[in-house]
Amino acid sequence: MAVSPSSIATDHKKHWWVTNRKLVDKYVKDARCLIATRERNDVASALVFLDAALALSPRSELALELKARSLLYLRRFRDVADMLQDYIPSLKMSSDDSSGSVSSDISSQQLSREQVKLLHSDNSSSGSPGHDPSFKCFSISDLKKKVMAGLCKNYDKEGQWRYLLLGQACCHLGLMEDAMVLLQTGKRLASAAFRRESICWSDDNFTLPVIITTPDISSTATPPRNVSSLSQSENISHLLSHIKLLIRRKTAAIAALDAGLYSESIRHFSKIVDGRRPASQGFLAECYMHRASAYKASGRIAESISDCNKTLALDPTSIQALETRAELLETIRCLPDCLHDLEHLKLLYNSIMRDRKLPGPPWKRHNVRYREIPGKLCALTAKFQRLKQRVASGETGNVDYYALIGLKRGCSRSELERAHLLLCLRHKPDKATGFIDRCELADERDLDSVKDRAKMSALLLYRLLQKGYSSVMSAIMDEEAAEKQRKKAAAATAALQAAIQVQQTQCCNSKLEPETGFNDGVNSGENKAATNAFQGVFCRDLAAVGSLLSQVGFNRPIPVKYEALSC
Repeated sequence: MAVSPSSIATDHKKHWWVTNRKLVDKYVKDARCLIATRERNDVASALVFLDAALALSPRSELALELKARSLLYLRRFRDVADMLQDYIPSLKMSSDDSSGSVSSDISSQQLSREQVKLLHSDNSSSGSPGHDPSFKCFSISDLKKKVMAGLCKNYDKEGQWRYLLLGQACCHLGLMEDAMVLLQTGKRLASAAFRRESICWSDDNFTLPVIITTPDISSTATPPRNVSSLSQSENISHLLSHIKLLIRRKTAAIAALDAGLYSESIRHFSKIVDGRRPASQGFLAECYMHRASAYKASGRIAESISDCNKTLALDPTSIQALETRAELLETIRCLPDCLHDLEHLKLLYNSIMRDRKLPGPPWKRHNVRYREIPGKLCALTAKFQRLKQRVASGETGNVDYYALIGLKRGCSRSELERAHLLLCLRHKPDKATGFIDRCELADERDLDSVKDRAKMSALLLYRLLQKGYSSVMSAIMDEEAAEKQRKKAAAATAALQAAIQVQQTQCCNSKLEPETGFNDGVNSGENKAATNAFQGVFCRDLAAVGSLLSQVGFNRPIPVKYEALSC
């Protein structure tokens, strides 16, 4: 019997598919064995097998789930978010706004392709009698979300593990709102699946497990509960409650900042960044940036610069932190450091314009849109040239250290020493990396670079504070010396006025001497042996009295009645 070529090709194709499926099952089985050891090296080796399995079968649900769990165990949260970024809610919401980026262009093209399939052409719709003018286009991706959310019964094809694993990854990446939505959706899907499974269970399956010695019954009995699933659900519940607490505190802090209650806002943000439980890197960077804005609004420039430094240590591409720190340095007229930040910001804008997208992955949040970058770049270039002209004209040494330290002009030495001591205790370079201990880094390989950036920026701020202390202290010492000179001049003026008054008194007494001398001449014969005793006002300044007596020409000794002296 002759065999047709089509049947041979079919058998060959079927044999190829079966071979690939066996390979995929083998890779997944080996990966499971490695993951069960819970060793980091073994889990990293399991990723190699899972990648090989996904290369043969990209839609293997089991291989995708094992890969996501392995990446989450290795704390590679960015890779988990990149693999499942289609399920991040904020990324879908912001895809319409960031139309200038490449990722948004691709998503809009995909949506347009999906929408074209749902719309009739103009020619066919105009001639068709059953055309409905109220028909509106919708997106298949939104329908897929609804299907996976449990509105349809076939949601198990996608799996609820995506929401739980992606929610945990988003929590560690700082996307707290997305993490809350994803974890709540995963819990809802898990509870719905449990309810559907419990319908076909008998009442015996809900009883507590009993130790059964009969081998036949024990082999047929099914475990009523899965301990690992219960522990996982408890961990998810605790994580969800912690996320809600952080979101509530952040919302209260931002509301206080918008209302002008800066001290209240600083207090709420300090509770978040100084909490006992560590927070994620992205979330802490955002909180530090908001607290820097609150410090800036309340006039505490040193604390605001410190929080900007921490934000840039955690996120070097933070545009808002660079802009805020440059504005603060310009406020205190520290133009060289301001120009350095503006140059860094200019390089960042140029890289954004070159890559045609904002820095970082698509799911990363930014306070600026892509279409705003060209205008910001033009304004930044003009400002940069203006500041360079000011530096060239010699405005580099006129730094307002009083505003940096937070003191008013004319402050005392004790106020300066107290303010300087507090600032040194807060911003000492040895304590610059203390906030990293309360931070969960998205990638542990970034620890050294984060510490280096934090130390360098803290050292620059500390040197600026030391310069400010020495400058303000020298100004205070000059003011004290001038005050001493003024007091000395005032004392000399008072002594001169007193001498003038004594001289005037002596002149008056000399005019009255002839009259008193005639009356005394009558009794001169009786008291010839007695010497004239002069009784006058005792003056403390003997030099002034001596000069006055020398001017009068009175060189004879003056006997004085000591009992008449008054001190």
